[in-house]
Formats: sequence, structure tokens, C-alpha cells
Amino acid sequence: MSEPTSTSSPRSGSISGDDPILGFDGADALLRAWGGGLKPDPLLTVSEWADRYRMLSSRAAAEPGRYRTKRTPYMKEIMDALSPGHPAQRIVFMKAAQVGATESGNSFIGFVIHQAPGPMLAVQPTVELAKRNSRQRIDPLIEESAELRAKVKPARSRDAGNTMLSKEFSGGILIMTGANSAVGLRSTPARYIFLDEVDAYPASADEEGDPVSLAEARSLTFAHRRKVFLVSTPTIRGLSRIEREFEASDQRRFFVACPHCGASQWLKFERLRWEKGKPETAAYACEGCDQPIAEHHKTAMLEAGEWRATATSADPTTIGFHLSALYSPVGWLSWERIARSWEAAQGSDEAIRAFRNTILGETWVETGEAPDWRRLYDRRERWPAGTLPRGGLFLTAGADVQKDRIEVDVWAWGRGLESWLVDHVVIDGGPEHARSWDALAALLARTWPHARGAEMQIARLAIDTGYEAPAVYGWARRQGFAQVAPVKGVEGFNRASPVSGPTWVDATEGGRRIRRGARLWTVAVSTFKAETYRHLRLERPTAEELAAGASFPPGTVHLPDWVDAEWLKQFVAEQLVTVKTKRGFARLEWQKMRERNEALDTRVYARAAAWIAGADRWPEARWRDLEAQLGAGADDDAAPTTGAMTEEAAAEPSAGLIRRRASRGRRVFRSSYLG
Repeated sequence: MSEPTSTSSPRSGSISGDDPILGFDGADALLRAWGGGLKPDPLLTVSEWADRYRMLSSRAAAEPGRYRTKRTPYMKEIMDALSPGHPAQRIVFMKAAQVGATESGNSFIGFVIHQAPGPMLAVQPTVELAKRNSRQRIDPLIEESAELRAKVKPARSRDAGNTMLSKEFSGGILIMTGANSAVGLRSTPARYIFLDEVDAYPASADEEGDPVSLAEARSLTFAHRRKVFLVSTPTIRGLSRIEREFEASDQRRFFVACPHCGASQWLKFERLRWEKGKPETAAYACEGCDQPIAEHHKTAMLEAGEWRATATSADPTTIGFHLSALYSPVGWLSWERIARSWEAAQGSDEAIRAFRNTILGETWVETGEAPDWRRLYDRRERWPAGTLPRGGLFLTAGADVQKDRIEVDVWAWGRGLESWLVDHVVIDGGPEHARSWDALAALLARTWPHARGAEMQIARLAIDTGYEAPAVYGWARRQGFAQVAPVKGVEGFNRASPVSGPTWVDATEGGRRIRRGARLWTVAVSTFKAETYRHLRLERPTAEELAAGASFPPGTVHLPDWVDAEWLKQFVAEQLVTVKTKRGFARLEWQKMRERNEALDTRVYARAAAWIAGADRWPEARWRDLEAQLGAGADDDAAPTTGAMTEEAAAEPSAGLIRRRASRGRRVFRSSYLG
């Protein structure tokens, strides 16, 4: 047998110093590095990746530095379910605010870019929020990680692979958009989808359908390889998307063991106990031994905790998790602060609703039960007709346009949005009669006397555009949009903002179409109807309590003794009921119990006008300013504390005027934020 002519490969044996190719110092290290590069990347889960590679920037986190899943142990299983090796395709997380959910979603994004590249869609409630999230969270996520910086092209590269709403990387792309953009939701197929704060999504994306359904349709071609992460703080029972998804899942709860008896349980708010008025005494009462568990035990309890399914999922590929702020790590939201927040919320339905949504991660039950009109009739109050009581600080009006008349109600508003019905006006003649619009214009110039001696005008009038919108737009243009707000009512509750806009719409005047001729506000009427009914149900102080100095609760609705039974029946003419959709989901809907409901509609429009004027967002200083302007004596014509008129302001429509009677004529005062 002849000798082999080939020599041994250096890769299969040791390196000889006489080798002409690899016989140099450092060759062994070179080959080891080359061999290491051939090894596949370790099969990491999302939580393992985050612990190894993530750094939290001070721009985006309260605790900057290396990411530690151990800080929020309850997030480990949720993040690992987002890993490609986990069988779940849809992961639902209904949670309280500030428990680390968004950061876990960002870890999901980082993992996809670095470990499992593919097309990804991240959706915020609006495009504006998507841009903000990109600047404040996604850019720092990439900048603080060398591994991600190597994958994502620089923002100033010529091929524009890294923009505010698009991040290209090897093997995939991250598209960020808003749920209000149908174009963004259908822009590209997506293997991975991160839907953040889904309860704040609009009912329809550009009137093309449910944003969640549109987004999920992008992933269907990826079959079992897809991952959809739905996250949100819940809102209203029957309307909450995240609650609907959670209830269709296996409903996992995080169980922790009592440090005293070892009983396993998931934390419930009703077992958080404290002495009344002393939230610093808050402790959790164990379900097993009823012994108080102090806050400092929480760290060990969370580390040893585990998720357990409490139901059977309708879809075996969907799993769901629920978490309240009771699990918030030590140093974040304490049990004492939760107890203090609960005590502070008492007496206000809005505050209790926010507590249930953001602290407990639970939905708010909106009863929508119409108060009995007879009870309201018996509770009417007496004050001089056509005048503003002392607590009223500004006026708004709501106008409902009918075929043969225009109905207007004028409401006064005070601190805490306490309100008084000041006037009810019916203008005969439909929108085709010029005299009807002239009468409505005269109402804008009319003044009502205040109990403190001032004369006040309507600050804002909101007028419905549901009937004869071109005529409404034309009249509003002539009056000026500083004082008149055309509104369009839409069904449904909008947690983010009950009033949106204004948007410019085309108007018609004298047969001529005017592009962008009117400013239209969109009003979620369900929100204000529910608020009105809640305020009508508020408990009132007795006459003895009022005499002793008690005050009415914020939001109290005062009705004068001149309103009749017909007006009151219109005021409570609708009921909030739960109906089933074609897909079998529950939905809340306002339904009429009688045909006429103008009093309720005009109240909703007047309330929207107060929102547009900014009353929901005014700081304390502005309320004090209005009180100061009204607080001077009837013969005092001193200058106002703020908002003195300029020539430019005087040329604007005179909205929100306060005129005082004085022996030397009348001086006009106008707060700039009412114009």
C-alpha cells in the first residue's frame, strides 16, 4: 500500500511549529475563536436575554442600570411565554399600572431583534403615542445595548433603515404605529405583535374595523410561529378589550405563600387591612391563618411565587395573566400608599374608578341606571329664576337642532364641576328659517345676572351637527369658533379623552363649498351620560349639615324649581344596558326608554363645552381667578386680577364675559382662557 500523499489538516490535530501556514504565535487562540463562532447562539428565553443583555436608561426607567427579572419575579413566566420555544401563541396580560409590563414588552422587542429576527408590529393607542414611545423607550433600549446597536442601523444612515416609526435589522423590521391608523395596522405581515394599552384603542381604526383584529390579521400567515402580546390596564366592564380577552383565557393568578402558615393564595384587595385614617398600619391578612403579613415579607413571597391557571382557555394557544399593584415590589407602590389612595378616593366615583383600574387592575362596573324623575322633582331647589347662584363661575350651553325647533339649555359650572341649570330656551322654527339662527345668535349675546352682582355671558355653546350639518357649520362660522363649538356625538366610552379634536371639515355657504370651513369636535356621549347619572345619584348633605358649614360633593347637579315633569323625564330618558354582539361579546349601549331625550342631549353638549373650555384641566390658580373676579362688591369696578383685555382680544367674539354694574357705566372683564 502506498503512503498517503495528503498531510493532516491543522483543524484536526495540534499545530506544529513547522507548519508553514499556521505555525505562528497566537494561532491556537485564533482557531478557538473561529471554532466558537461556529457554535449556535444559546437558546435563551426572553427573561434570560433581558438579564444578560438589557440595560435600563435613566431616560426611560426609574431604576437605571442592568435589567433584573428578579426585581419583578412575576414577569418571568410572562416574558418566557413570548419566547419561540413556548407553545402559546397569544399572551394576554390584564394588569395594574406600573408593574413592569411595558418594560417586559420592550424586552420582547429587544429579544426579537437580537435572537429571533422577523417582522414585528408594535401598536400604541395613537400614532402620536407611538412616536413618543419610540423616542422615550425604544431608542434608549437600542442605544444602551451593544448587541442591539450592532443589529439596528444608525438613525442618520443614508438608507433610512432607522426612523422614528421603523427600525430595520438583519432578518426583520420593527414597525411602530397607532391603533387609530388603519394604514399602519395593515402595512406589513408580522410574526410578532405587541399591542400595548389595548383598552385605550379607538373602537375602529379609520372606520375600517377593530384595531386589535386588524393587527392580529397581519400574523395569521405565520401560523404556529406567531406571538401576539396583548397588554392593558382595564377600563369599563362590558367594554374592556383586555378583560374580554382575559376571560377567554386560562386566567392565571400569581400565588404566594404566607410567611406564617405557608398557605398559598393570590392577593385580593379586600384582605388588605388597616386602621381607619391610619394607612401606615396597612398589612395583608392571610386567608389561611388570618395573621397580618407585613410589607417586608413581600420580596421573599414574590421570589417563591408561581402562576396558576384558574380556568380553561377557549383557545388552547391563548394564555392570560392578571396582576394588581398589591404585588408591586418593595420600593415601588407600597401597601400604605394603596390604602392612602383608597381613602382619598372615597366620595368620588371617578377617583374610585381610577383606583380600580390602575391599582387593582380591574374593570369599573358602570350601572347606567336612570334615576327616578320623581325623586329629582322632589329635590328641586329654589333660587331666583334666570340667575347664577354664588357657586357658578362660568356658563356653557348645549343646543340640539330639531326639524321644527332648536332647544338650548344653559348650565353654570363651579369648582369640582358642580353645576346648576340656569335657563331652558326653545327657539321655534327649524334650521331652514333664518330667524331661528338669529334668535340663537341673540342668545350668545344675552347676559344672566350672578348672585354676586356680575352679568355673565355664555363662555361656550356646543351645538349638535347631527341634523342639517351644513346649516350648523354656516351659522357657527358667522359667530366665530371661539364661542361656538359644532360637535358630533359618537357612541362608546373613550377613556383617553371624552372629547377629541377639533378637526377641520368642509362647509357650504350660499351654495359655495368652503374647504376646511368649520371646526368639528367629536364627543363620546356615553362618557358624559354616565357621568351625569353618577352625579345625580350623589348623596347630599342635609339642611342641618349645610347650616353647620357642610358643602355639596363635587359634581352635584342642582335643578331649579321651575323645571317641569316633562323636562325631567327627558333628562333621564336613557338607560345603559348590556347587549351581545354578533360575535357573542358583551357590549354596553345606551337605549331610550322614551322617545324624547333633548334635555339629556343638551346637558351632554353643555358638559362637552365645559371640557372644550378647559374646565377639566384648569389649575387651582384659574379657579381662584374666576372667584376673585366675581368676589368684588356690586359697585366695585376695580381691574380684574388677570386676563385684562387687549385690542386684539376685544376684537374676538365676547365669550365668557363678566360685566359688573357700576355707577359710572359697565366695565367688561374677560378671562383669556374662556375666550
